Amino acid sequence: MTVRRRLALTILLTGLLTAAGVVATVALAFQRFEQESTFARADAFLERVVDMYPDLLDQQQRLARSEPEAFTRFLGNLLLFEPDSQLYLLAADGTVLAHTGQAQLGAGFKVALAPVQQAAAAARSEAARRAAPYVMGDDPGHMNADAVVAARALQRQRIAPGADTQAVGFLYIVCRKQALAGGEPAVFRSSLVGPVLALLVALMTLGTLGAAWIITTITRPLRLLSDEVAAASRDGFSSAAAAGTAPAPVTAADEFGRLRQGFRAMLSTLRQQWDELKRLDHFRRESVSNLSHDLRSPLTATAACLETLQARWNETPDRAPAAEDQQLVAVALRNTRNAADMVRSLGDLALLDEPEFRLRPLRLDLAEVLDDIGLRFAQRAAGQGVALACRQEGDAAPVATVDVELFERAVANLLDNAFKHTPRGGRIALAVQRVGEEVLVSVQDSGAGIAPEALPRLFDRLVQARASVAPATSDEGKGLGLAIVKRIAELHGGSVQVASAPGQGTTATLRLPAG
Repeated sequence: MTVRRRLALTILLTGLLTAAGVVATVALAFQRFEQESTFARADAFLERVVDMYPDLLDQQQRLARSEPEAFTRFLGNLLLFEPDSQLYLLAADGTVLAHTGQAQLGAGFKVALAPVQQAAAAARSEAARRAAPYVMGDDPGHMNADAVVAARALQRQRIAPGADTQAVGFLYIVCRKQALAGGEPAVFRSSLVGPVLALLVALMTLGTLGAAWIITTITRPLRLLSDEVAAASRDGFSSAAAAGTAPAPVTAADEFGRLRQGFRAMLSTLRQQWDELKRLDHFRRESVSNLSHDLRSPLTATAACLETLQARWNETPDRAPAAEDQQLVAVALRNTRNAADMVRSLGDLALLDEPEFRLRPLRLDLAEVLDDIGLRFAQRAAGQGVALACRQEGDAAPVATVDVELFERAVANLLDNAFKHTPRGGRIALAVQRVGEEVLVSVQDSGAGIAPEALPRLFDRLVQARASVAPATSDEGKGLGLAIVKRIAELHGGSVQVASAPGQGTTATLRLPAG
């Protein structure tokens, strides 16, 4: 999901949650306002009744003996202007003494006294009124539902030495909601929710338009910057590739504008450095190639002269020089051959590193190719007294698409390396096997092995890992053979690995894609 869509979705969800929260808050506020207003109306009503009839308890006691229904009718007359309320006269312990409700209450029926006392305290004290803006209590006529209640303490004067005014009962009123015409939900929607929703829709419309403008303002520079990053990733750091796509000038002076300017400055620096690196790399490869070409001829000529000199001494033993001189010539010939091989390898590496170098692939059965390579090395194996074996492992045909010349060069380098470090009487095994989507070509020898610390740098150029190799007088070369093998494997989309341990021989494995 893009940044623009995430921002739009976040703003939309925030708006919806805000709208739902506002509607819920308004509904709760409306309900609280209704309950507080009902409590205030009931409390004012009780205050008027108590002021007009301070001896309600006395009247109830007088009429209870002679005409009990008369007091009930009296209470009902008080509620002519409060038709949805019920009035109760309570004793000090909450026992209902008289009431205007239709429900038949048993003798000694009591209501919960705590709400009654709380409502009476709210009527006496402003602090208690602030602590309890309204009180919910028992409705004896509907005991399963709470209702807004109000209460006033009733007192009786007793004339006696040291007597005090005492609360001996309560006048208790239960206020139920008045039924509204058309139903409360409809009235609530038409009077409150409708206007609120209309206002919310208007606010959300304005907020959406503002959010769309903000999202466009924020994400447009990011989109332009991401397009420039994608173009740089697609075209690379070459100045020639980017020459035909001049970016639009940066006009914004905000953080995004500075970010784009910084990215362009960084990209310009990278392109300059990239061009310089390419120039230096081209100069290096061209210099190595030219140097290899220039040195190859004199080294070959020198080696030919030394070989001719040795041949003449062999033909005329009586004219041969001293043994020390012959040994010096042999050392010179070995070093000349090593130098010629190194120069040729440097030239080959320079050629393989060229970006324009292309393979000439053919789809072949590598087992047949390895048989041919084994035949070429058979004479060398016999001369060194080393047993050379070629085999195919597994039933699947090891078919791969390779450049034949380069593949044979890689295997020959691995074999040449194995011959150099396998003593007389040792053995070398050349094997090929298809494993899944890869073809594995391995060269295993029984030589001295390689130290573990030398394995990580074994394929580095000009690194000679074998501890037994003499640096100046040996026939082993200077380690470019494995570097060439690694480069050939990379060109084929494969890899080369070496497993070895001192005294246990070495196994080099060339991994190539099958098919």
